[in-house]
Amino acid sequence: MSPPSQAGWQRVLTDNWQRRGPLAWALWPLSLLMGLLVRLRQGLYLSGVLSRQRVPVPVLVVGNVVAGGAGKTPVVMALVKHLQARGLRPGVISRGYGRSTRDCRAVQDDSPVSTVGDEPALIRRNTGVPVYVATRRIEAARALLQAHPQTDVLVSDDGLQHYALARDIEICVFDDRGAGNGWLLPAGPLREPWPRPVDLVLHTGSRPAFTGYTAQRALAAQAVRRDGSRVDLTALAQEGRPLLAVAGIARPQAFFEMLQTLGLPLTLTVARPDHDDYAGWQRPRDRDYTLLCTEKDALKLWASHPDALAVPLDFAPEPGFFAALDRLLDEVRNTRLSSPHGHPTA
Repeated sequence: MSPPSQAGWQRVLTDNWQRRGPLAWALWPLSLLMGLLVRLRQGLYLSGVLSRQRVPVPVLVVGNVVAGGAGKTPVVMALVKHLQARGLRPGVISRGYGRSTRDCRAVQDDSPVSTVGDEPALIRRNTGVPVYVATRRIEAARALLQAHPQTDVLVSDDGLQHYALARDIEICVFDDRGAGNGWLLPAGPLREPWPRPVDLVLHTGSRPAFTGYTAQRALAAQAVRRDGSRVDLTALAQEGRPLLAVAGIARPQAFFEMLQTLGLPLTLTVARPDHDDYAGWQRPRDRDYTLLCTEKDALKLWASHPDALAVPLDFAPEPGFFAALDRLLDEVRNTRLSSPHGHPTA
């Protein structure tokens, strides 16, 4: 029997994070050390020993407290489109996880994914707003505002634990895993203790574990080709060609199940590690497969598999979430306008 792949090890670990089994108990002493380090770091920022940098526009952080993806990027894109609909001019900042560079740079329409990260590239492609990446998000924020001074609100893709950047609104995202077994890494999935104060909680899954707003999520009825044209998924199901689905996301099985819910008879599924760059990956050649993938994966696959079909995710937070967000943002903007320093006095 061959050893588990990297994606396989990820699944083993995340499965154990859902319960307090033997592996979790074995790692529990390390989670205590993690807790001490987290509290020490938080204390240094709260006490002012480590400073928090503020920018002259409201900052909204979309993050999570669990390791691995929880659906933050769809939330960011939905949030940006909502802000645009309000007449605001948002920009997005990100660390650019998985990129080969470490500098601060703008994400352009033609930026190689390897240099900016797959999620920032996807956000730029889907929204068209300015997107900047930097190891220190304050650098990305300042560079974006200097290059695009008309920007009046910033959305940070991830960064809930990046305390160096002062923020005005915190949005914590959960999927169906919730807080898992409630333990900190590595015994559990938590990056920091939960519950913790945040402004809004949004559940991207179908089974909210605790109080918060919910969202509807489903795959679109059409897949997208590299040239932007679309093909109906129902037509693919009727063609009779074998279907191969590949996903390099936090929970690839969820993508496969959503495809099957749409009536697509998947012949083969391939789970890759989250943020996989697909370097050297080739589809099996035993059959003439139609290749299906997520939008994030397509940005990396199209270079070597130009016929890959990206299946977008239709994501819509409930109206109450946006209503609550608007109230909070209006309060922040009014406070900033009334403050002599252009930012909240707190």
